[in-house]
Amino acid sequence: MRAADLEVYNVSWAPTKSAQPVLHPTTFRVAAGRVLGVVGPNGAGKSTLLRLLYRFQQPKTGYVRVGGQDIWSMPARNAARRIAAVLQEQASAFGLTVREIVRLGRTPHRSGFATSGAGDEQVVDRVLTTLSLRSLADRDFGTLSGGERQRVMVARALAQDPQVLILDEPTNHLDVRHQLEVVSLIQSLGLTIVVSLHDLNMASGVCDDVLILKNGQPQGFGPPQSLLTDTLVSDTFRVDARREHLASNGASHFSFTLPN
Repeated sequence: MRAADLEVYNVSWAPTKSAQPVLHPTTFRVAAGRVLGVVGPNGAGKSTLLRLLYRFQQPKTGYVRVGGQDIWSMPARNAARRIAAVLQEQASAFGLTVREIVRLGRTPHRSGFATSGAGDEQVVDRVLTTLSLRSLADRDFGTLSGGERQRVMVARALAQDPQVLILDEPTNHLDVRHQLEVVSLIQSLGLTIVVSLHDLNMASGVCDDVLILKNGQPQGFGPPQSLLTDTLVSDTFRVDARREHLASNGASHFSFTLPN
C-alpha cells in the first residue's frame, strides 16, 4: 500500500440544479500519509463530502484528485484501486467468514468474473496479519463483536490496496476500548486518510489536520492545535467550549457546557 496526495478543489453538491447546496464550495489538500479529520454538527455536510471523495456522488463543481488524477476521469474500477471507504452501515454478511469478506476487497483488481488468485490471497493474508485477524479468519462475521467487525471492514478496504482511505464515523456505536483500538489502527496505517468524527478530542489526538463544516459551509482548515479555538468550536457547535491544557503531557482537552 502506498499513500498519495488528495487534492479537493471547489467541490460542492446539491440534489438538483435548482436546490440549495448541501455542500458549498470546499477546497483543501491532504499530503500523502497525513490524516484529515472532518468535524461538524449533525447536518453539516460531512457524509456528503465523503461521498464525493469515494466517488459515490459526482461534485456539481470542482474536482477531486488522487495523485494528481481526477477520480472522475478514470473508470470506476481504477478509482476503486486508489480509494477505499469504510462506512457506518455494515451490510449483512449472509454467512460469510472474515476471510471471505476481506477477499471482497480484491474485486477491483480482478478481470471480469475471475476468481481470486495466489496474489490476491497473499494480500488477504497480509491484511489479516496486519489487523490481527488471522485467528478470526474462519469465523462467521455475524458472530463478531462491534470492534472486531469494524476491524474486518477496515481490512476489506485495505485489501483494495488503496492510496486513500475514507472512514465515516469509524468509532460510532463502539465502547471505549474498541474506540481506542480503532484510533490506534488509524495511526498505524501510514495511508492518506480522511475520517469524519464527532469527538473533537479524538480528532485533536489522531488527525494532522482538521476541516470544520457547518451547514455545508467550510469554517476552517488546518492543524487542530491552532484551528480548534474556543470561539470557533463554540460558534460551530452552539455550545460554550473551553480548551484545557494538561500540564502532565502538554495535550489539551475540550470541555463543553450549554450556553446560558
